[in-house]
Amino acid sequence: MTDFKFMMRQLVRNPLSLAGLIIIAIFVIIAIFAPLIAPPPEGHLDPYMIPREGYSPIPQPPSAGHIFGTTEGQYDIFYGVIWGTRSAFQVGLIVIGITLIVGIILGSLAGYFGGAVDEVIMRITDVFLAFPSLILAMAITAALGPSLRSVMIALTLVSWPSYARLIRGDILQVREEDYVEASRGIGASSLRVITRHVLPNAIYPTLIMASLDIGAVVLSAAALSFLGLGSPEGYADWGQMTQFARNWIVGPSGEPLKYWYAVTIPGLFILFFVLGWNLLGDAFRDILDPRLARR
Repeated sequence: MTDFKFMMRQLVRNPLSLAGLIIIAIFVIIAIFAPLIAPPPEGHLDPYMIPREGYSPIPQPPSAGHIFGTTEGQYDIFYGVIWGTRSAFQVGLIVIGITLIVGIILGSLAGYFGGAVDEVIMRITDVFLAFPSLILAMAITAALGPSLRSVMIALTLVSWPSYARLIRGDILQVREEDYVEASRGIGASSLRVITRHVLPNAIYPTLIMASLDIGAVVLSAAALSFLGLGSPEGYADWGQMTQFARNWIVGPSGEPLKYWYAVTIPGLFILFFVLGWNLLGDAFRDILDPRLARR
């Protein structure tokens, strides 16, 4: 309870941290109440597929029927960004969750046991880290076939090595502490030593990295969707919404901002979602930093 009170006090006392918390809370509310904010049309089989009215390639401005306007192909922007919030949480939380689990398991094994185990795991991570992450993710997504599931698999595969390397480095320091040696001395199993003594004292930097990376993962997923490697056409995904607007970023001669809504609105949702997680991640870094004096 004391630690929780300290975390909340540190979170609230920093205006930027509080701003990040409020931004993410707003997105959580949007995701939870998406069926009420943007109800799917009657008979709509998949609520994540954006309703469309016609097939005109020219975006239409905001109106009474479409408060944010429509994109190329006449997909409703308001519906797309609201349900796209659920897609963003799905991608960010699932990818980071699986990445954390894989990275922690492999990093813990490499750091605690060392030797051949460490050598094999670290050389595998070196292979993944040798490639630019976005390019490797593009290659994996293209090989698996364009879909949101393929994007999540690709981002997980390119993200776990960084987590494994980070947790390994922290465990290499913690495993030499006296309390770890004492636990080994009384006959505790390796699993118990890792889970009860080593990991709890080495995991904080990894958790901070994960909180900062949720926004980055969503941004990478949006980039893959923008390139046509993400969700199927018409799926509520912010990256695809910006892809629909790529031919209309600049309007006709004399009206350069005529189609501003097509790219600006999805872009703002991406911007604030990533900003919120970055601010929240900075707050967690300050709170979980063991060198921070508790006042």
